[in-house]
Amino acid sequence: MRILSGIQPSGALHLGNYFGMMQPAIALQEKGEAFYFIADYHSMTSLFDAQERRKNSLDVALDFLACGLDPKKSVFFRQSDVPEVTELAWMLSTLTPMSLLEKCTSYKDKVAKGIPVNHGLFAYPVLMAADILIYDSNVVPVGQDQKQHVEVTRDIAIKFNEAYGETFIIPEPQIRGETAKVPGLDGEKMSKSYGNTLEIFGDEKTLRKKVMGIKMDSRTPTEPKPDADKNLAIQLLKLVAPTEDAADFENRLRAGGLGYGDLKKQLFESYWTHFAAARQKRAELAANLDYVNGVLAEGATKARTLAQTVLKRARRASGLE
Repeated sequence: MRILSGIQPSGALHLGNYFGMMQPAIALQEKGEAFYFIADYHSMTSLFDAQERRKNSLDVALDFLACGLDPKKSVFFRQSDVPEVTELAWMLSTLTPMSLLEKCTSYKDKVAKGIPVNHGLFAYPVLMAADILIYDSNVVPVGQDQKQHVEVTRDIAIKFNEAYGETFIIPEPQIRGETAKVPGLDGEKMSKSYGNTLEIFGDEKTLRKKVMGIKMDSRTPTEPKPDADKNLAIQLLKLVAPTEDAADFENRLRAGGLGYGDLKKQLFESYWTHFAAARQKRAELAANLDYVNGVLAEGATKARTLAQTVLKRARRASGLE
């Protein structure tokens, strides 16, 4: 089983990235041949500072390795180090109906929120399809918001196979339903685009301020909260605290007597503790960048060897060779 997933270097990685993509991807490296990439081509749809892209790409590498990605069990690389993916994206785009892309909710959501759009953002699912198909991927671990893009990939692959003969493996999405959609600090989906994130490796003082600034309703501490499970701080606490601790705070909030301030303090402490070991490992990696760059270079060599084989298959099937 070959597993494929990527993450954009468009800003500091956050809880939504970790629980929606990183954690399940890292777990899957024990169950198959894992290919994980830093999606720097994709970041060009929204990030237009070259130096920031370089910095973010390195930060993503540090974050992923610190959180448990094992280069001995997976292939880890920068997307742009495998330029064959862009040729395949063009080939796939010639068979992709406009209507298929127009239906993509991720694109429509960004338009609705007034986020500036470009052709790259509109055609994002086609490049994502190329990312997936060029490595003969079987399983794609994604957040709920990306599930539709994997379905688009399947549709495109089927169209290509129908037009030119069996060329691509049809991939399957894999989603962790209980954490696939992590709420942001405003209750919407956590996303860098919405500015509502809790960073995995952010500054302690800044993160504490963010957590303590989470808005609650006007009910007093003594009032029972029968809807405690819908409380934003409780939802986040369930992700980073031991199950029994999170259940205890939820029950106390439901019964009444727990102040929102105390709840948010507990959320921060649990959050800070949850990533303590990863913070230490990240600091060690940051002091040995030759190792990190070596991991990416070795991963790119392995990924490109496979990509060239699959692209050649597609070129032959479609009459380019």
